[in-house]
Amino acid sequence: MKRIKLTVAYDGTNYCGWQYQPNGVTIEEVLNKALSELTGEDIHVIGASRTDSGVHALGNIAVFDTETKIPSEKICYAVNQRLPEDIAVQSSEEVDAFYHPRKCSSLKTYEYQILNRRFPNPVRRLDSYFVHWPLDVEKMQEAAACLVGEHDFSSFCSSGSQAEDTIRKIYEASVTKDGDRITVRLTGNGFLYNMVRIIVGTLMEVGRGAYPPGHMEEILNARDRRMAGVKAPAMGLTLIDIRPAGKPEPLLRNTNRWIDYSLYQAELEEKKRVYMVIHSCREEERTRMIVRTAKQVFRDGAEELWVREENGHDGEEAAGPYHLRPAASGDLQGWKIIQKTDKSY
Repeated sequence: MKRIKLTVAYDGTNYCGWQYQPNGVTIEEVLNKALSELTGEDIHVIGASRTDSGVHALGNIAVFDTETKIPSEKICYAVNQRLPEDIAVQSSEEVDAFYHPRKCSSLKTYEYQILNRRFPNPVRRLDSYFVHWPLDVEKMQEAAACLVGEHDFSSFCSSGSQAEDTIRKIYEASVTKDGDRITVRLTGNGFLYNMVRIIVGTLMEVGRGAYPPGHMEEILNARDRRMAGVKAPAMGLTLIDIRPAGKPEPLLRNTNRWIDYSLYQAELEEKKRVYMVIHSCREEERTRMIVRTAKQVFRDGAEELWVREENGHDGEEAAGPYHLRPAASGDLQGWKIIQKTDKSY
């Protein structure tokens, strides 16, 4: 048995999203059928990003397990012969049997295309959203800059989300214009349900002058979906790629209105240890901040997370599923330790 990783591109116009739906055709369903026919096995792919109905992709990731004797790098050629013209596998390769596309640290990049002109262009109707009123790209870019960093994106999440946590980190948020085409580009460590489309809808409100760029920060801090703009239509959105997050930075500081902490990760590779110093944090944010950080560093390969609070909590305690215990005698005083295998339940 081997695990195969696929990079998949598709035009999502005629599909009800990625994930299998009982009442509509999906990308996952079509891939499963084509791969099952190719291998003679019952194949069920696992997708990295479960894109919505009508959303496109240039580089979504999927994996599946198979006993086929077809060379891994040739599977993409073989399966493409069985796929419709609006779905195409770009590459195939064998990966570690434990590789899971949704359980590894990665960066996702999305682009949203806005066709900003007086009249629609029929040629672009399937991959861009037509807007006839003028949009101020400079103001949209100023507003987008407020999104960079680690924030609670509750204001940009549709109801029905299954996410355990609404904190995400955005590394790039840009708005550019080329002729009559405006491109909103977002790169982050993950996105909530409809998050990109709600951000784009909000940026368009800024672009048409409904509110100033600085209002974007107020929307973030409100953590209230009603404060943000409407959700932009699906046809303009494309998942560009999903790539490994890379080696964690030796020193990382995350700060916003609610939290301020530093991560020291220089010993991650050698000692499997990360240090977290909490400079300040609202009490209601503390537990989920620690849990979120622990999950991330353990995913990156750490075995221990050492935590120190400048306005600290004393004694042993639980933080979500994890158990924080004071460092043993001889260790750094004032620190608490969370071990990867040390759960509170």
